[in-house]
Amino acid sequence: MRLMVGSLEGRNAVFLIDGDAATNLTALDERIGTDLTALAAGRVAGGEIVSLVQGAPAIPVARITPRLPVERPGKIICLGLNYVDHVKEGGYDIPDYPAIFMRSTTSIMPAGAAMVRPACSDRLDYEVELMVVIGRGGRHIARDQALGHVFGYTVFNDGSVRDYQRKTHQWTPGKNFDATGAVGAIVVTPDELPEGARGLKIESRVGSEILQSADTADMMWSVEEAIAIISEYTTLEPGDLIAMGTPPGVGHARTPPRWLVTGETVEVEIERIGICASPIVDEPAR
Repeated sequence: MRLMVGSLEGRNAVFLIDGDAATNLTALDERIGTDLTALAAGRVAGGEIVSLVQGAPAIPVARITPRLPVERPGKIICLGLNYVDHVKEGGYDIPDYPAIFMRSTTSIMPAGAAMVRPACSDRLDYEVELMVVIGRGGRHIARDQALGHVFGYTVFNDGSVRDYQRKTHQWTPGKNFDATGAVGAIVVTPDELPEGARGLKIESRVGSEILQSADTADMMWSVEEAIAIISEYTTLEPGDLIAMGTPPGVGHARTPPRWLVTGETVEVEIERIGICASPIVDEPAR
């Protein structure tokens, strides 16, 4: 399934996407709710959705304003340094354990919404990433069982304010400025993609300028490995989000550095999932 959470005529709903057409699942079954939390938790089975949409009216996707796939995720867990060439361009040693950090809910926004360049810095960078939406939760999840805990996959732009990221050994400030992490808009269930979402082209660009271009098969830690490692220390719950790290080509590693500027629109795309586009705006004066 291809799913999208969005607003139509002032109401948030979950939509099933088929090409350029969208069917409002929330209007067909109130159990589905207004984001993907209920579906991720398995409260409505996929077979039920197939039955629901038979003969149901559809509308153009273009009429829908994207919203976050999960309105208030319990955890947003991010992997850093998950592509060898990105590790090298950042000047780090090849790690034997993934760099793991957290994002706050105020730092993320839906696809199509503006990414805000903060007033205190001009070093806003882009990072295209595969993002996992957790379905069945658990702790101490075995690697060979981990993909059974994935509800779906989406696209993430881990917008990073680099000077604040480098102020301390902890990356928290640079990774948590308000409205810098774009999510969505489409969430694709695993049956629509290769196992573990491997072998998909992953790219970022501004206009015709290609900034990053790689393959999800290049990740050092796969989706199943990431879930197993993360669930060693925390209980994963339905609707949690895991960002899988970015490939090489980020702005801070270029000569000269390539920062995002107001008036540009940055697009991040993963093959067979979709495009997440974000216009860049300056933080309003205070």
